This record gives sequence, structure tokens and C-alpha cells, in this order.
Amino acid sequence: MPEAEEQQHHGHPDFRVRKKIFATLWPGENRAVLKIKFDNQVDWLGPSRVALSEIKWGKQSWTNVQLARIDGKVFRELVEDAWYAVAPKIVAAKLFSERTAPREES
Repeated sequence: MPEAEEQQHHGHPDFRVRKKIFATLWPGENRAVLKIKFDNQVDWLGPSRVALSEIKWGKQSWTNVQLARIDGKVFRELVEDAWYAVAPKIVAAKLFSERTAPREES
């Protein structure tokens, strides 16, 4: 993702765009935490729903992803959603304009 950088957050790898975290990995637990609203994902995830749970961090809601239980394509879409949630609009617009086809939703 454009301008994404890997850093560390409380001893775990995280991914940021312009200092804003959109994903954190927990390798020892085979999970990721993404900055997407859990309620927005429930309808289109279908069978992958068992791989997701909501995490409350302060006033924010994030989505916990069990990596062994989620389809790779769905996970990629979730990471993109998390990136879009924090990316500056001008950076997100540039990526969107470079796509040749709109993203398919399941």
C-alpha cells in the first residue's frame, strides 16, 4: 500500500501510513488486528466471519483476525480497508485512480 511503513507497536510489527496504524501482527498468536469497524464487515464476509472478532481499544473498535481461519483474498481486502481508513484522502485517491478495475465484493 502506498506510503505504508512497518514499525513496532508494543513489541509487535505494525503497519502505518503517515504515522497512523492500520494493522498490527501478533505472530505468536497467528492473528492480526486491523483498523476496520467489525459491524461493517459482518454482512459480506460470509464463512470468514468465524475468523473475526471485535476488539475495543479505548473509544475505537478494531477487528481481530484469526489468520488460520480466513481466506487470503478476504484478508487482503480487509487490509486494504484498514489502510483506506487511515490513509490521507489524497494518497487514497491516487491509489484508487491507478486501479484498472473496481474491487469485487463477495
